Amino acid sequence: MPLIPLEDPRPARVDPRSFALWALGFRPFYLLAGGFASLSIGLWALQFAGWLPHAYLSGPAWHAHEMLFGFALAVVVGFLFTAGRNWTNRPTPTGGGLAALALLWVAGRVLVLTPFGWTAALVDSAFAPAAAIALAVPFHAARNRRNYFFVGLLLLLGAANFSMHLSQLGVLDLPPLASLQVALDAVLFIMAVMAGRVVPMFTNNGVPGAGAQREPRVERVALGAVLALLAVDLLPLPPLALVGVALLGALAHALRWALWRPWKTLRTPLVWVLHAAYAWIPLHLALRACAALGWTSPSLATHALTAGALGGLVIGMMSRTSRGHTGRPLRADRIDVACYLLVLGAALLRVLLPWAWPAWTLVAVLASAGLWSAGFALFVFHYAPFLVRARLDGRAG
Repeated sequence: MPLIPLEDPRPARVDPRSFALWALGFRPFYLLAGGFASLSIGLWALQFAGWLPHAYLSGPAWHAHEMLFGFALAVVVGFLFTAGRNWTNRPTPTGGGLAALALLWVAGRVLVLTPFGWTAALVDSAFAPAAAIALAVPFHAARNRRNYFFVGLLLLLGAANFSMHLSQLGVLDLPPLASLQVALDAVLFIMAVMAGRVVPMFTNNGVPGAGAQREPRVERVALGAVLALLAVDLLPLPPLALVGVALLGALAHALRWALWRPWKTLRTPLVWVLHAAYAWIPLHLALRACAALGWTSPSLATHALTAGALGGLVIGMMSRTSRGHTGRPLRADRIDVACYLLVLGAALLRVLLPWAWPAWTLVAVLASAGLWSAGFALFVFHYAPFLVRARLDGRAG
């Protein structure tokens, strides 16, 4: 009598034509982040035109809040849900749970444009803790203590977000920018950690003979300086303390970047975009020191981090991970390169033009907004068909 197999040893194959938006975290959150990055510029313009007069958050406060707790947080969560599954070999949210988290994020974006302040604050502030819990479950199950700090950083971002809402509602006597700066430091630390893990690896894998290195002492000083900066902003300490920490961080991150051999990546767009983005981190830290001394506007330091480092790393990592996790070749095409140039060009205009010629600030802001919006709109147009369909190789995820 023949044996009856109880389990097929081959992994189940997925039809590449099937709908897969809720198969893994990067899919919905990359689409939402890319679409929102493009549309938010138009929403900001509508506010200035007076078409959203009853928005709970408006003007610069809305723009700063949404770029950080909307756009950036969506990308971070999408990336961590995807990487977390690889780190732990345990499931992260998929299906209905992932859809519910995406809906919670969307609800936050909508409600801050309504007059319902407390509802907006509670719903929007719930997203980061919910994502932290969803990430903590597989980390705990796999005893993946090495990455527990990501859960802590998500909770810190949630606390900073709620603090800003309480300031806006008049409950806390704190300037909203204080909460934003803490959140920016947390995002900077996340970028620094993740870039240190992936950029040297991607460089050596994508550029044979590149020789990108990680020097442990440089790593400790670079990451330690960011944590020290966070401490300075939390306490706060005298401006000279910020100047010293920021300058030390700028030097350490510049040396870290040089050890990755960025000049050897110029023929590989999927790699050079990450190097070009990371170069904004030491510039951001140097500008923070200059701003603390009164030599330049704090806005330039903020946009070096957000438009330059964050925007560049996001567009580079979203395109790379979207390709890798949908079974496509790890090779940038012309549309990818156009996205990279548009987003990095937006950062150059937003920071360097006002720095060199302050009288051209308005022109720089408008031109930068147009390039940023076009870059992320092009990403959504290019990658939406990939992100809503299953992997080409038939694997799950």
